[in-house]
Amino acid sequence: MVITALRYNLRIQKVGFLTPSLSQYNALDKVTPKSYQEIERNMNKVNVAVVRLVQFVVFVVFTFIVMAYFGAIILLPLDAIALLIKLMGVVGLHGFIGALIAIPAVGYLVLMAYKTPGLGSIVIETGLDLVATGKAKIEAFNAIASNVKG
Repeated sequence: MVITALRYNLRIQKVGFLTPSLSQYNALDKVTPKSYQEIERNMNKVNVAVVRLVQFVVFVVFTFIVMAYFGAIILLPLDAIALLIKLMGVVGLHGFIGALIAIPAVGYLVLMAYKTPGLGSIVIETGLDLVATGKAKIEAFNAIASNVKG
């Protein structure tokens, strides 16, 4: 607060507010075209940094979405096994015996999904479309950053 007050020739009143000194109302007259160029150059750097920050956030979001998509594909059969083991425990079968029954049952379901024509390719193709969309959106920020740089 004090540095800001010194930089802009401001005085601090007793109540704590910053007000311009009466002799400094024409402080804007001291700004030269060179300082305007410097301010504009620094603002371009800030704008590029903001674009890069947003680009990084988009990259993180798309990375999370793709990992969640392919992770769900892997974890769905494992979750089905866990749920069937718990269901067998409710019926009265021990966990080991439930696992001996649940693993082949889920394996059979996965085999049927694998043998379904086109299902596997659609699932993988959808994931690859997510990757391509993310890559296109991230590359779009490069054009924005080059426009901002000038």
